[in-house]
Amino acid sequence: MDQFLSCELLSQEIFDAAEDILMSEGAQSMKTFMQHGTTSVYEHVVSVTRVSLIIASSLDMFFSAFSKKRIDRRSLIRGGLLHDYFLYDWHIYSKKHEWHGFTHAGCALSNSNRDFKLNGIEQDIIKKHMFPLNILPPAYLESAIVCMADKWCAMCETFHIDISSILLYRLNMMYALRNGTMVYIMKSQIEANNVFLSTMMDRINSEVSAS
Repeated sequence: MDQFLSCELLSQEIFDAAEDILMSEGAQSMKTFMQHGTTSVYEHVVSVTRVSLIIASSLDMFFSAFSKKRIDRRSLIRGGLLHDYFLYDWHIYSKKHEWHGFTHAGCALSNSNRDFKLNGIEQDIIKKHMFPLNILPPAYLESAIVCMADKWCAMCETFHIDISSILLYRLNMMYALRNGTMVYIMKSQIEANNVFLSTMMDRINSEVSAS
């Protein structure tokens, strides 16, 4: 089970299953919207996806004793990342957001269907993740897992309990490497280091000359 809990392996699994989502402008824009406390929507959906995968790994181990059926981890990942793809800041008052708790799942599903190709499980995860606030219960085990993980993560985030900072760091690094911004980050760091070394050498030379 350790292999499923490793942030290195989890980040690769998530990226392999949802590169199109993670590299999209819509998903990256979720970093600018707040969710619970000081947690962004992007941080929240990554945390929910991580916790969902941990639950899935445990359930697969349990069910393996008497069933060959396995949880669809790819759909779990994609649905988890998109379950709050509503793309607005619900903390800013607007008449359209007054009933956010009841309506944002439908909005997230509409946006997700517009921007990505989803299967039935992924759509159900997004649509049903607010059960029982939205009265239709999950139709798939994957949907029930995300529904539970969402509530656990919301509680942790409200009380500022870190869930996925290492995983977020790895996914952000993978994003930067894939879209080329890592080159500029590394170049800037090298230039900063060179300036620092040059300044230190000048100071040392000045001290030597003065003595």
